[in-house]
Amino acid sequence: MTAHEFLAWETAQPGRHEFVNGEVLAMAGGDDRHMTVAGNVYIALRQRQQGSGCSAYLGEVRTWISAANCYFYPDVFVTCSERDRADRLHKQDPLLVVEVLSPSTAAFDRGAKFAAYRLAESLREMVFIDPERRVTDVYRKGDDGLWVLHPFAPTETVHLASVDLALPPATLWAEVGA
Repeated sequence: MTAHEFLAWETAQPGRHEFVNGEVLAMAGGDDRHMTVAGNVYIALRQRQQGSGCSAYLGEVRTWISAANCYFYPDVFVTCSERDRADRLHKQDPLLVVEVLSPSTAAFDRGAKFAAYRLAESLREMVFIDPERRVTDVYRKGDDGLWVLHPFAPTETVHLASVDLALPPATLWAEVGA
């Protein structure tokens, strides 16, 4: 299936799907912790981005990574692109992407999906949040093009340099059950 065929096909589907270089992958639903963490991050980012020319999106908006021939639905992402402001269906220039991990998708998210996202020239930070262990891994792209891991323990404030945002544990883990 081509990317164009995928877009036409997906509009008629009841659920969401991701497109990975010709393959269609059904998206699994998340549990309440997954959605709460994603919502907490989205709210903090949305408040931070107001009036900045950047926009935060939560789960239902696609990103197109043309260099990898992939459409993804990140849990949360931020874009500051004029091109993205003009397109209501999908965004192409993510600055920051956040994936909340689940046991069934963690390996794919950290592996093939992260490899595809790294091909996006605009991407500066990739965040993986594990609600089970309450740890956060932030990967930042350096000026040399290398991605560096910045791990955060459950009690540490997570710093997102690309959007100049600090997420204290009380904000990140608010209302997240055990």
